[in-house]
Amino acid sequence: MSSAGTDIAIVIPVRNDATRLRRCLEAIAANRHAARVARVAVVVADNGSTDDSAAVALAAGATVLALPQERVGELRNRGAKETSSRLIAFVDADHLVDSGWIAAALEILSDSTVAATGAPYSQAPDANWVQRAYHRFRPTLTQQAPAEWLGSGNLIVRRTAFEQIGGFDASLQACEDVDLCNRLRAAGHRLVADPRLRSIHLGDPRSLRALFFGELWRGRDNIRVTLRGPVTLRALPSVAIPIVDLACLALLATAAWTGWAIAMAAGLVFASFTVVRAAKMSLSTAGLAVRDIAGNIVVAAVYDLARALSLVTRATHRTRREAAGERAVA
Repeated sequence: MSSAGTDIAIVIPVRNDATRLRRCLEAIAANRHAARVARVAVVVADNGSTDDSAAVALAAGATVLALPQERVGELRNRGAKETSSRLIAFVDADHLVDSGWIAAALEILSDSTVAATGAPYSQAPDANWVQRAYHRFRPTLTQQAPAEWLGSGNLIVRRTAFEQIGGFDASLQACEDVDLCNRLRAAGHRLVADPRLRSIHLGDPRSLRALFFGELWRGRDNIRVTLRGPVTLRALPSVAIPIVDLACLALLATAAWTGWAIAMAAGLVFASFTVVRAAKMSLSTAGLAVRDIAGNIVVAAVYDLARALSLVTRATHRTRREAAGERAVA
């Protein structure tokens, strides 16, 4: 599919995810009414898949780039360079966008003061208790609002702004979208979140094990990216809490030497962070049952544990996917 003269190019990185990629491309194709007002191109950046991902993309009319052994930031950058559209959309292969998604993106970015837009991910209709609790980490969005961060699985950015800051930092293993949004804001650009850009995320963790390894991987670049700035009061807890939690875990692990009183105090501090996080999750949704509140506490504890250990233990994207029960990647 030629991207010459297109209004919006949709870049999708993929690696061994043919089934969900097919559904993702079908959801994009369901935006057919957008073709009357926009020229759309789809670019799939294939990260060395050994399944049918490339064939699925070609069958859907997408341009396929073979980019093995590259990090996800570089996949997105190369996909963007393949196009000449004024808007670049980044959608992950495990996302299903709504049928009015493209039209909404075009309308929002018709405002020249907006450089990028997106929305918090929506949970899958068949979400289990872990996924429902995990979804409560996300803010509830009922109307357009200023945004500090937009997830790269559901992100549309003006090309001029994207190129001005040099695109994604391809050296990052994770949090590349946080870094991109930080640099956009530092350059004076305005970001907004809009509920019309609804996108279902099929990749939320289905088990506590998947949650643990996902956050162990995702948290690895969190502090590095946050401290690059601009640092906000809202972002500071994501830096401070894992550091304090890690210190608490160290005191618990060395209780025989540091003393049980200190270890118990450390355990209470760790638990307090978990309880506060779980309380925020519970307050985000009205009418939760007791079992849901208990689920929030368990998921918050696993999340905090993984984020703390990510400071000293490295997990790969392959580890995360295998923990989630997905196809192993090379």
